[in-house]
Amino acid sequence: MDIARQRELARLLATLRRDGRQQSGLDPGLVRPDKDTAYRVARMVEDELSRPVAGWKIAAMKAGLQAQLRTDSPIYGRVFAPQIREAPASVAHAQQCSPIPEVEYQARLGADLPPRDRPYTVDEVTEAVASLHPGIELAECRFVHDAAFPPLNAILADGAGAGSIVYGPAIADWRTRDVAGQEVTLSCNGALRRKGTAAEALDHPLVPLTWLANELSRTGIGLKAGQLISTGTLTGMLRPKPGETYVADFGPFGSVTASYV
Repeated sequence: MDIARQRELARLLATLRRDGRQQSGLDPGLVRPDKDTAYRVARMVEDELSRPVAGWKIAAMKAGLQAQLRTDSPIYGRVFAPQIREAPASVAHAQQCSPIPEVEYQARLGADLPPRDRPYTVDEVTEAVASLHPGIELAECRFVHDAAFPPLNAILADGAGAGSIVYGPAIADWRTRDVAGQEVTLSCNGALRRKGTAAEALDHPLVPLTWLANELSRTGIGLKAGQLISTGTLTGMLRPKPGETYVADFGPFGSVTASYV
């Protein structure tokens, strides 16, 4: 896949994002079997959009979700401004592309984590985090989920399904509290739909964040102070309907509300 075809795919994905629409399938000639090319196209989408990267999403930290998403490793994507929203938030369901609400811890960086030769440790990444928040990722996908749904690398080029991030107030003293063991729940219009813990899904929110710091270091991108990183779903994936309101309850760490109107 030469650079011209990469640019063609990037322009297509940027146009779909600007227009808020999807398409069915993708020309096989626009998808290469290697993830590095897919992520390179995702970076070209950033250039095409000329929007600040306000945050990042991480998905598929463990084998179960990797199998669902057809990957053998974690994946990531950019979240563009103004897709970072303070809770409570609402979005128009009709303008969302295959929406999925996911309960996630979200970390805001207080210091840069630039590319470097040696890997970042969990301790170093923890030190760079200014605050940890309860939140909901409102994931999207620019491809219709039909029989023509393209291979994973097309999804990676599209930002791994990145949409919006809705975050709640910062968790006080999060470094000394059991954020990994805290059970979280996801309710829809008052009815419990899912529950889980970071320990089960991620081991700890700082584990995926450290993975991302090292992945973006390896590829010469890095993380920047002020960016908000959604660290991976704790409750799996659901398909919302218009008129549904989702509440992510993190117990003593607060709750976050997002509605599809």
